[in-house]
Amino acid sequence: MARNISAFLNYVHLDAALAGLALVFFIGAGVANNIGAFRSISPSIPSFSVSAATPSQPPEAERATPTLTPPMKAALDYVVQRYRVSAEALLPVFEAAQSIGPKHHLDPLLLIAVISVESRFNPFSQSPVGAQGLMQIIPRYHQDKVASTAAEKPFLDPITNVSIGAQILQESIRRQGGLIEGLQYYAGALDDDEQAYANKVLAEKLRLEQAPRRKGAIG
Repeated sequence: MARNISAFLNYVHLDAALAGLALVFFIGAGVANNIGAFRSISPSIPSFSVSAATPSQPPEAERATPTLTPPMKAALDYVVQRYRVSAEALLPVFEAAQSIGPKHHLDPLLLIAVISVESRFNPFSQSPVGAQGLMQIIPRYHQDKVASTAAEKPFLDPITNVSIGAQILQESIRRQGGLIEGLQYYAGALDDDEQAYANKVLAEKLRLEQAPRRKGAIG
């Protein structure tokens, strides 16, 4: 008799559990239908998604790379056409000159002019005496200017080369007391009475400065 009662109670519990599940399903379906109907009446009700949350993206302005000033942009266009070098490859160099120049009280276009004369924008250029990179720096004389975090061959890295070259040029101008003399000292040509190197750099700088006007005349 007790066994029959226990079996009966087990059936009752099973039926109750199934009935409970059915009730939950019924209520859930009803609530979902009611929410859907209510949202059709009030579109302002927000929708909810169970999809995984994705991190918000920073504003476009924060992700943008530094932009060139109009004179630097015109100079870049001029260099691209004259030296047949990729604008995409030169952009970081021009951005570096624009950023680094003022820190050393140098016109960015002066740095670009030195690069033009020294290497014609070839970052892997090397002279017979061992001068390397865009601004033709001799490594054995300027190892003290290389940061501890620099790449394995820092003088062949365009940005590092421009940064160190700007330091050297600033020191040269300060020691010699003037731009012309500083440029001659930078080139190791202080004994040149005609100051050919300085004149060549400044002539190139003038062409870079005139680039916006030439571009406007062409346009």
